[in-house]
Amino acid sequence: MKKLILLLTATAFCLSMFGQAKKPTLMVTPSYVWCYKNGYILRFDNMGTIENISDYRTAIRTSTELTNVISKINILMTDRGFPLKDLSATINSIERNQAMMRAMQSNTSGATIAESPVDVLKRQANADILLELDWTVNNNRSITYNLRGLDAYTGKQIAGAQGTNAATRATDLPSMLEETVLLHIDNFTDQLQAHFDDLFENGREVIVDVMVFDNPEGLNLETEFNGYELSEIIDDWMAENTVEHRFSKSDASDNFIFFEQVRIPMYRPNGMSMDTEYFVRELSRHLRGAPYNITSKVVTRGLGRCALILGEK
Repeated sequence: MKKLILLLTATAFCLSMFGQAKKPTLMVTPSYVWCYKNGYILRFDNMGTIENISDYRTAIRTSTELTNVISKINILMTDRGFPLKDLSATINSIERNQAMMRAMQSNTSGATIAESPVDVLKRQANADILLELDWTVNNNRSITYNLRGLDAYTGKQIAGAQGTNAATRATDLPSMLEETVLLHIDNFTDQLQAHFDDLFENGREVIVDVMVFDNPEGLNLETEFNGYELSEIIDDWMAENTVEHRFSKSDASDNFIFFEQVRIPMYRPNGMSMDTEYFVRELSRHLRGAPYNITSKVVTRGLGRCALILGEK
């Protein structure tokens, strides 16, 4: 009887821990629309193309309204068992590492890491889902809001809630917003959980680029090893290391392969979270070994995309 009680206790503990482990990690951010309306925009040179992106740093440090709203959403989500990453704390961490990031460059060409500030934020926050929030206070003291859950790796919307409440007696914005969000939040969190359950079952979706440097050895993806072209060897590795062998080879030539809808495991064998960079580094390690002995460089291109460039480092 004593052994049975211990077994049941251990089983309950494991089930409890499993349930907790399956909760997605979230981070609340203002939407691009809100940042644009309020003048919190940065111009970013993305490899020669100028892009406008949200200036989270200035927004979180100068807008008391934004800080209060994020705190309210954090409380509502935490009360429902969803862990939150804090935007302000993440930005502070990024600034501490900024000098190191600027120093990172290719040993061969001197190229810097191809990431926007928003990509850096997503990667360092290590959040599964971003909650993008936009709101407007109407003249009749009602409030209209739009809350979107975005997969941090793909940018795809996986949950949404929006609405306008009736005129309220509440005098502060967080309370007005709370009244409106509460009407839809349970359905919203159900959508978030359904997406995360799918990730556990089918893997996280990412993009992998394989390219070849112009190298003196003449290596390309048609180079043969033991009778198999390098592209075939990479295909086989992808099939063996993706969840349920799920990936799509959308385009290819003798010098590049574009893999999308690549489903990678949520966790590494040691229990740590798996990300795109780690997955691609495993492919790099595989090709570095015999009989291939291929030198390569791994370049992060955002949280959900990574490139492996073969031929030099």
